[in-house]
Parts: sequence; structure tokens; C-alpha cells
Amino acid sequence: MNHDVIITCALTGAGDTASKSHLVPVTPKQIAESAVEAAKAGATVVHCHVRDPQTGRFSRDVNLYREVMERIREADVDIIVNLTAGMGGDLEIGPGETPLEFGSGTDLIGPLERLAHVEALLPEICTLDCGTLNFGDGNSIYVSTPSQLRAGAKRITELGVKAELEIFDTGHLWFAKQMIKEGLLDDPLFQLCLGIPWGAPADTATMKAMVDNLPAGVTWAGFGIGRMQMPMAAQAVLLGGNVRVGLEDNLYLDKGVLASNGQLVERACEILSRLGARVLSPAEGRAKMNLTRR
Repeated sequence: MNHDVIITCALTGAGDTASKSHLVPVTPKQIAESAVEAAKAGATVVHCHVRDPQTGRFSRDVNLYREVMERIREADVDIIVNLTAGMGGDLEIGPGETPLEFGSGTDLIGPLERLAHVEALLPEICTLDCGTLNFGDGNSIYVSTPSQLRAGAKRITELGVKAELEIFDTGHLWFAKQMIKEGLLDDPLFQLCLGIPWGAPADTATMKAMVDNLPAGVTWAGFGIGRMQMPMAAQAVLLGGNVRVGLEDNLYLDKGVLASNGQLVERACEILSRLGARVLSPAEGRAKMNLTRR
């Protein structure tokens, strides 16, 4: 069991969740305010996407990321910022016998362009989604090829940003270890992402199988989506890891009760406390993850 736990709060994500809960932050101001709320509730790290303030849909706009970062840095709290670098990998295959007629959900760019905001803003951590995945039950695929991943990993390392490797299935973990073997990554973090159809399921056996195959001594966390968010938070800690909660992965505090990010962090803190663990401050989290505060 891990008794000194990092809590990451994933604030908003890129999915169609803003239409399902008025508590999902959309504008840079709302996202930054939600980051501060999560920090005050006990979060060590906030994981940030941005959205188009007019439509609520996902965005890759560097200026939106810049506004979020500036607002967080000007706030009266300390918090580690983790920016997604997963945007730009969406491919919606055309229907039926017309697979090359890509759908409106397609947003596909190269590996270095996916890092434009990371290069401009230099957060302490950014993510790297470690493989291609059938995403959901339709024709959508998240695309991240071995060549793209090698290019992205190399650039993240050159920028001096800590990579958090997002692992959605066992093959992703296999390739993540290959990138470390090739010297493309320097002491990365690992995030085990469970419950996304059709990646790794959110259950004890799957999480333990992944944990058993992690490189020795790495700092890792795990999460489940939806109603499995809190059970997988507890499971990760019992297996020696850290946790992620937040509205990117789950909208509810209890059945039928919509949550804020701060409430989800508070619930996670309560669970960890009852397990006999404590939550690390951002300063303690930096020490554990070998980060340099920017």
C-alpha cells in the first residue's frame, strides 16, 4: 500500500460532458477557478484540457491554455500543472463501405504540433498517450503510432517537461517501456487509464496485471471512469500507486448527484484517510516526482 499519495484532479477533459453537467468548467476562467477549488480541497496536481468558450467543444488553442496557466499561477494556491498533449489524435472513420470519408469528429495532426502549447508554456508535467485505441462504440479511433510517440517523447524530454505516460491497454505499457529502453524518456510518470471502451477494463485483475508489468521504482497512478472512479482510486493506493479523480472521468458524487471537482477531491481524500493514507502537498509531490517548480 502507498501511504503518501498524490491526487491528480482531471478538470474538464475533451468529451461531450459539458452538456451533461453545468459543473464541468468550459472557459479558461472557469477551468482555472476549478483548479483552485481542487487545490484547496487537497489535490496535488491538476490535469488540464481547454474548451472553446463558445461551443464547449474540445480545443487545441494555445492562447486558451496560456490564459488557464496564467490564471492558475496568479492564484493564491500552489498546485502542480499537468497539461494534456493528447489532442489532435482523433480519427472518425467513415460509415459502412466509405471508411475514407472521415467524419466531423476527426482532428488529426502530427506529434510535434500536438505539443505546441507545451513548448510555449512549459508546464511541470504533460501527458503522452501511449498507443492507438478504439475509442467508444462507434467509428472513432484515437491514433498515436510508434513513430509519432517516439517523436513526441523525444521532444518532451528536450523541453525538460516531465512526461506522464497514459496507458489505456497492455500494449501501450509494452511500448512505453520500449521508449524508456531506447532512451527517449527521462524518469517518466505512468497513469493507468481504465474503463474506456474498448481499452483495459476497470477491475482489480487488470490493474494488478498492469502494475506487475511497470518498470521498477516508477511513480504511477491509476483511475477508473464513471462509477468506478472511487473504487479504482482505493484500489490504486492498495497496490502502491497514486490516484486521479475529476470531472474528465466522472460527473457524479453519488447516484444522481452531480459533483464539482472540489467535491470529488474531497471524497478521494476521505477514502484515503480511512485507508490510513495521507495526501501529499504540491511541494511534497514535486519531491516525489522529481519535478522542478517553474
